[in-house]
Amino acid sequence: MVEDKFSPFAKETLAKLIKFQEDEVLPAQKIAHAQLPDDPVLRWKTVIPVIEELKVKARKLGLWNLFLSKAHYPEHGVPLTNLEYAVMAEVLGRAGHMGSEAVNCSAPDTGNMEVLARYGSPEQQKKWLVPLLNGEIRSSFAMTERFVSSSDATNIRTSIRQEGNEIVINGHKWWISGAGDPRTRLHLVMGKSDPNNANSHQQQSVVIVPADAPGVKIIRQMHVMGYDDAPEGHSEIIYDNVRVPLSNLVMGWGRGFEIIQGRLGPGRIHHCMRSIGAAQLALDTMIQRVTDPSRKTFGKYLYEHGTVVSDIAKSRAEIESARLLVYSAALQIDKFKAKGAMKEIGIAKFVVPSMALQVVDRAMQAFGAQGLSQDTDLALMWANLRTLRLADGPDAVHIQQVGQRELKRAPTLAKKAAEIKKKEAALFEKYNLKPPA
Repeated sequence: MVEDKFSPFAKETLAKLIKFQEDEVLPAQKIAHAQLPDDPVLRWKTVIPVIEELKVKARKLGLWNLFLSKAHYPEHGVPLTNLEYAVMAEVLGRAGHMGSEAVNCSAPDTGNMEVLARYGSPEQQKKWLVPLLNGEIRSSFAMTERFVSSSDATNIRTSIRQEGNEIVINGHKWWISGAGDPRTRLHLVMGKSDPNNANSHQQQSVVIVPADAPGVKIIRQMHVMGYDDAPEGHSEIIYDNVRVPLSNLVMGWGRGFEIIQGRLGPGRIHHCMRSIGAAQLALDTMIQRVTDPSRKTFGKYLYEHGTVVSDIAKSRAEIESARLLVYSAALQIDKFKAKGAMKEIGIAKFVVPSMALQVVDRAMQAFGAQGLSQDTDLALMWANLRTLRLADGPDAVHIQQVGQRELKRAPTLAKKAAEIKKKEAALFEKYNLKPPA
């Protein structure tokens, strides 16, 4: 369906990516898990060897920073459209976080690289962006706060103020992705620099904070439905009188809201793309389970019981429908950039994670108790997807925005209806008929 929209470079890259994932990444998943220590301290200090080996192989193959489109970032990007990357991200999604990390396309680094590529000064790009692009370091994005409703970014309270040639940061953040990783060298911190500004969207600024700066205190690692996601994690952090040079301010004072909106740009649908891949993997896993002769019950294959066949059909249809939504959003971004694709992005944001959750849930049911355990990837997959309904912006916000956007069409619809009614009345008069009451 989208083949004619793929460049020769994109086709070649996609073929290499599929082969790399199937030959190298998927077989290494259990090895990566085994290389992560169970020790609660050591697991946060470990760089998983097999993933680092995969990164070397990926870079040699040219499978690196695929998310960064040259159309949006001419100096640092690769010649792929969002639509082309949408298909590739689905492939990456089949291997969970590991698939994306192996090719330097994992969050929160992707969004942070976009910020630095688009808004960073030459000095900031040289010091922070280049090592991120090279996969030499990791990063973190600190916006969400514990004691406020951070889904409305104007609520954040972290103080960012200038004192001489320094910026002073004080605040309490949590669910800060990537902050626990031993390779993380910087946090992009959003806070209020001008709380009295009449424009609530110009009160915030973003500043680069080195991870080892005095006053950066990681309080604890948050667990997501029992998973700690080591070594990256989701940290609770206090910034206690942290001081950084004035040159660490990104773009300028009061530009924070603009930056976070730009950060979401094409990346607004990266999670949706990967979720399609996760759903597809769950369906494939389910089909293997219900056709396994060793798993017969009461003398029948599992697919011969109840609604299993119906569940498979529904999952197939839902995946196909959601994939079209994502492709549509990607194509709109390519044509009109993110601002011109807000409707398509918003719909994908709340439809895709819920769809994928439903597909994974059906697969878990087919596996019985095993589907709830660590013996399959389904439970972790479900937890990650459930997180997306909040982490990538609450469903309620996306639904509200799409609904409000639809309501704006009401005056146009009323005008068209009135015009049709007028023409209808003229026809009744022409044919000397009485309109129905």
